Amino acid sequence: MDPLRNPFAPGAGSQPPELAGRDELIERAGIALDRMAMGRPARSFVLYGLRGTGKTVLLGKIRADAEARGLLPVRIEAPEDRSLPALLAGPLRSALLKLDRAEAAKAGARKALAALAGFVKLKVRYADIEVGVDFAPIRGLADSGDLALDLSELLLAIGEAARERGTAVVLFIDELQYVREDELAALVAALHAVSQANLPLGLFAAGLPPLIGQLGRAKSYTERLFEYAEVSALDEGAAWNAIVIPVEREEETIEAEAVHAIIRATRGYPYFLQEWGKHAWDLAFASPISLQDVENAGVTARAELDRSFFRVRFDRLTPSEKRYMRAMAELGPGPHRSADIAERMGRKPPQLAPIRSSLIAKGMLYSPAHGDTGFTVPMFDEFMRRTMPSF
Repeated sequence: MDPLRNPFAPGAGSQPPELAGRDELIERAGIALDRMAMGRPARSFVLYGLRGTGKTVLLGKIRADAEARGLLPVRIEAPEDRSLPALLAGPLRSALLKLDRAEAAKAGARKALAALAGFVKLKVRYADIEVGVDFAPIRGLADSGDLALDLSELLLAIGEAARERGTAVVLFIDELQYVREDELAALVAALHAVSQANLPLGLFAAGLPPLIGQLGRAKSYTERLFEYAEVSALDEGAAWNAIVIPVEREEETIEAEAVHAIIRATRGYPYFLQEWGKHAWDLAFASPISLQDVENAGVTARAELDRSFFRVRFDRLTPSEKRYMRAMAELGPGPHRSADIAERMGRKPPQLAPIRSSLIAKGMLYSPAHGDTGFTVPMFDEFMRRTMPSF
């Protein structure tokens, strides 16, 4: 079939042609955005789930919805090697310059820019801050050198500027689990101060499952400050729609058995549905896409995932980390008891604890319950068995 008409879009954060199964979550987020726009209290949102579940896509959809409402979205992605002040400084500067260009609220925006000028003095402690602010700081405003205090004063000033402007500033932070816990605590404290002041500034964040524990350890009141939304694999009906509706929009068809085969192979994970759909379309000679097309697509889809989605994560691992994850894969998809993994390797759990901790820090594993260990990447057990025949 014509690859130029292929509707499927596997890619990092690429919105699929049919955002199936997420209507209820998007509606809840929309209510929070509307309340922010009205100046009413609204809890910030935290989306959490495994890789490939579509957290980044959802964050992008909600960000577009915020912009459509006339709010000011601030997009931030948190890599492993950047400090929180460095992540925030540039995007907040851009947002404040937009507020400052508005006809109203210049006094508030300029006070916030002065607060940012004081905040970037934290580069004494955080050398990776590279943003300069061509604005005179106000002595005593966000310049103490204490991250929690300075960030609170900065976000309060931004919230006041947004209120004067008649809008709301919404931070969108992806991969929040990579922020250090002491810096995460400062962010939570600042958002708490904004909430107490009833200012129109909120957060929508996405991260891996360990993020929930990190937030809980950061501050005890996070469950009252945030609304947590798990983003998981799609149920069968939603997965069906994610495949069938894009095909039908192109005025083509796919056999029911072929759809069921895709759902079984991908376990309903959105990213993998897109990958299988793309390859099944490209390999089919004509409509309808058949079960045989899907079986052929499984070979090319897995090869593509092995080259990109899985391999980029595998190559970050040390030899000992690879052996640990290969032993996990021997036990199946998981989660697994840490003691069972250690037994498989012929070791004691305390001996392997540093390796497990390192893998959790790298975002490869998580602990859904005490003593349990799971892959953060779905189907990684299958990849490990393919790429490492033994451990």
